[in-house]
Amino acid sequence: MLKGHLHSIESMGTVDGPGIRYILFTQGCLLRCLYCHNPDTWQINSPYREVTVDEMVNEIITYKPYFDASQGGVTVSGGEPLLQMPFLTALFKELQSQGIHTCIDTSAGCANDSIAFNRHFEELLQYTDLLLLDIKHMDDEQHVSLTGKSNKHILKVARKLSDMQQPVWIRHVLVPGYTDSEKALVQLGEFINSLKNVERFEILPYHQLGVHKWKALNIPYRLNEVAPPSDSKVRAAYRAVNFKGKIPIDL
Repeated sequence: MLKGHLHSIESMGTVDGPGIRYILFTQGCLLRCLYCHNPDTWQINSPYREVTVDEMVNEIITYKPYFDASQGGVTVSGGEPLLQMPFLTALFKELQSQGIHTCIDTSAGCANDSIAFNRHFEELLQYTDLLLLDIKHMDDEQHVSLTGKSNKHILKVARKLSDMQQPVWIRHVLVPGYTDSEKALVQLGEFINSLKNVERFEILPYHQLGVHKWKALNIPYRLNEVAPPSDSKVRAAYRAVNFKGKIPIDL
């Protein structure tokens, strides 16, 4: 029986997609972002909870009145959801049949050129209403330093989604000293403005709310001296990106 590996669930989320969201955090990720606030989701073969599609649909369907009232739905985040595409496809197919909006929050860090990946991805997209795509850095060398992996396949996924006209929100974590240079932000803006499917752009200010997890896992945290960006820095970053579509603040 097809099963998904989950880390945790948030039943009334409001920041990971439109409206009120039921959020599934999947277990497993290939990236090792220096600022990750969920390092306990990294390990692939260590599910906190193993679930079936029917089990999750039965839990989720009770929240449908909240989804309907707020134009919300279900978001699958991580970890990295695209590591579990067959499960997501089956789940989203059933959710859409119940009239529930489906969304994936992904860094696309596991993307590759294999026939298997692309076949599963294209099938999953048939049942996906929205993707939240996290672009961490446009410079490949800086991306490797920040996450441990290249950004080349991530940017290819962004282009593919644009070509397919798949609705996307682009997100970018603003980390002072790492992802906030004007040059990098201008490059990011040039890239996302060249895409044809970006409905919204969001800057997520860096925070240290997950540092305690690094300590609990005995993983050295390298950004202890990095403070969250000020509101003025966030606004300056939005201006540098100069996205031509919708953003969540007034500049």
